[in-house]
Parts: sequence; C-alpha cells; structure tokens
Amino acid sequence: MSQRIQFKRPAIIRTLILLSMFIGCLILMSACQTSETQVPIIESTPSPTTTPTMTATVEWFPATSTPTIVPTFPITPTPDNRLDLGAVILQDDFSDPGSWTLGQTSSGNIALGLEELTIAIAEPKAYDYSVRQEPVFNNFYLEITASPMLCQGEDQYGILMRMSSPGDFYRYSLSCDGQVRLDRVVQGAASSPQPWMSSGSVPPGAPITARLGIWARGEEFRFFINDQYQFTVNDPLLQSGNIGLFARSMGENAVTVNFSDLIVRQIEQ
Repeated sequence: MSQRIQFKRPAIIRTLILLSMFIGCLILMSACQTSETQVPIIESTPSPTTTPTMTATVEWFPATSTPTIVPTFPITPTPDNRLDLGAVILQDDFSDPGSWTLGQTSSGNIALGLEELTIAIAEPKAYDYSVRQEPVFNNFYLEITASPMLCQGEDQYGILMRMSSPGDFYRYSLSCDGQVRLDRVVQGAASSPQPWMSSGSVPPGAPITARLGIWARGEEFRFFINDQYQFTVNDPLLQSGNIGLFARSMGENAVTVNFSDLIVRQIEQ
C-alpha cells in the first residue's frame, strides 16, 4: 500500500503545477484583453472644448446677397406754391393804434407794444380777436410772425381773413400742440374746410416763433408755416374782407400771443 502512494504523488503534484500555470495564463490573458479594450473607450470620450455642435447651426458671417441696382433719378425741388406775387400793398410794424381794434375786453386785453400787437387772455376758455380797419383784401399773399408766450395743449392762435362782419370770415388756426386748421364762419355758423392736421413745421408749446403765410386768389387758399407749405383749400363763399388776429384759451390757463412784422403783397391776376 505504501508503495502505490509514493508512486502516484509525483503525478498529482505535476498535475497541480500544470493546472496553476494554466489558470495563471488565463488571468494574464484576461488582464491583457481588459487593458486593450479600455484604451479606445478613453480615447472616444469627447472633451468639452472640442464639441462642434454650435458651429454647425450659427452663421457668424452670413453671406450678403448681391444688391439690385436701381437707377437714380434727379431730386425734384419742392414747388413754390406762392406764385404770381406782386408789389407790397401793406407793411405794418404795429406802431399805429388807430389801425387795429384795441382795448380791454371781458376776458383779457389787446394792446400794441414795441412793434407788435399782443392778445392776452386771462379768463379760461375765452376768445379774443383784433381786426385791422383797412384795407379790404380779396387776392393777396400775407405773412406775419406769431410768437405765443403763454400757450399750451389745445390753445389756439392765428389769422382771420376775408372778414366782412363778426359772423363772416375764414380763420387759419395753429394749436399749441402742433396742429393746423382752417375754419369758415358764414352768418355765424362755423365749419372746417380743413380739419385739424398735425404739422411738423412748428414745435408745440411756448415760447416759440412762427412765420405764418396765406396765399389767397379767388376761391383758392394756400397756407404756410415758416416757408413750408401746409395745405390748400378751395372755397367760393367769401370773396373779400378785412384781416384780423386772434387767440383762444381752451383750458383754465392764461394765453398770451404777440404778432409782429405784417407784410401783404398783391397777387397778379
């Protein structure tokens, strides 16, 4: 019995050695395969600084299209609507107190100052005007400087023309919020051939200075502010009359307007 055991022991030892060597090789091969597969995984992970997703959708320098060539045209100057002006038939520096209706009114005062006529309204929502006694005009071109000193919002000032009575005249109005208008009063009934329209020719508020102009021939009237054309109205009802000036308070505040440098020219037929 003892001899069989001695005979088989070396074989068992060799078998264990071979088995341990085989297991060691398997472990070594597994480690090699693991290291080889980890390398591409690390390299395939993108870094935050190389992500190109935004540059594919944003155009930092978009291409510009070729412009279409448009032929240029000469600039046509604004036509002068103040045609056929003749000689000066009236020039008034407001130094003669007998030429205008002046004095204290129930709502304010109308007086001559230093080469100007002043309409001052103290009462709220009041209207005062002054009329030149002569001459009577039919066709004319008139210019006058208006200088509102106290004026705001819808308060008004301007020129009366072809005034044959206190109930028959045209009224060219400027408001203190930058609008213009033409009213017609016939037998005391008022209408507006030109309703309020905004004008960029004169800034709103006060104090300001504006040069007003009226071109009138027959039934056609053209209106200007600071040499800039505003609008045209055709109306045949009133053919001749005196000229006048007015101011109107539309609210609770006082209104004061100065008028100066009146010039009237004849219009050739």
